Amino acid sequence: MSLYKILSVATLGTALIGLSMGKAAAVTFSNDLLFQNVASYTTTIADNNDLADIYYPNPSNLKTSNYSFPVVLLLQGSNIDKSFYSNYASLVARYGFVVVVPNHIRILPQGNVEGFLPEPCQINAVLSQMQAENANPETPVSGVVNTLELGLLGHSAGGYAGLAGIANACLPFFCESDYSRPQELKAGAFFGSFLRNLSTQEFVPINNSRIPVALLHGTLDSINTIDNAKLTYEQIQEPPKLFVTIDGANHYGITNINDPSRSGFEKNVPTIAQDVAIETIARWSGLFLRASILGDKDALNYVYFTGDIQDENVTVTKQLKSVSEAPLTLGLMAISTWSVLLRWKRWLQSWHDR
Repeated sequence: MSLYKILSVATLGTALIGLSMGKAAAVTFSNDLLFQNVASYTTTIADNNDLADIYYPNPSNLKTSNYSFPVVLLLQGSNIDKSFYSNYASLVARYGFVVVVPNHIRILPQGNVEGFLPEPCQINAVLSQMQAENANPETPVSGVVNTLELGLLGHSAGGYAGLAGIANACLPFFCESDYSRPQELKAGAFFGSFLRNLSTQEFVPINNSRIPVALLHGTLDSINTIDNAKLTYEQIQEPPKLFVTIDGANHYGITNINDPSRSGFEKNVPTIAQDVAIETIARWSGLFLRASILGDKDALNYVYFTGDIQDENVTVTKQLKSVSEAPLTLGLMAISTWSVLLRWKRWLQSWHDR
């Protein structure tokens, strides 16, 4: 663990505010998955004829208890079939979400051929479909979907489309159909993505209207570089926002296997095991969505304050409140002090055990 990570916790500054004045965050938080069983089925999105896999928590009392799971749309990377996101989508679903993963076929800009390429209009199409799935007593998720709360996930081009959707922006190659950001859209977490006007190459201001946004990125991503991701993070106009780097992950840390599109564009071999990368990205995505959509205070504590202390594979930059809204409080000071002491304790223990 680097000295930079130790010191950064103590110097979060006035950009953050604690959950409560004068109280430190909980010292421990169980980030265990909420649901052990997940089921899935395939349906057709009526508005665009996309085939979509739907992953949902499947406890034994699914239809006899009072469950209400928000919708989460996972937008695929360019030319990556939906099936290669099954491990990631299943893990996110276990945090209490209905995760929809469509195959969206379009004419690709490269070579003028058909392939998988996401666009923002899918957001409204999937929301409409899940309203129908929830109302239909014949579907596996009837009556358990919260269609008033929608989150986004995305990989590579899917993150590009998701960021554009949150910004309510019409950009070249990603704006073939009419789109207007729905009021149900509450948060988005994207891996291996950036947002730049592909005609002018200028990074686009992301007017997110206080919709929380998380960018997750592998340190070995050679396709969408981490520098481009950082520049995109800076363009997110309003907090809350989060930037999580996963040590040793390349561009395909989120998919079941490395380079499922067989493009050969990724030059770096990951140094983190694929299953560890997927679990890490899913955990940070799922807890970020729980904090942002469901107001889960424990999840918020984890993603903004204590998670990077517990997770050796990540480095986190975050902004929970604007500077004007977040004076340095005793609560934040306590969190920072506790974080530094815990890190030093771990370092001393590891040194002692040598």
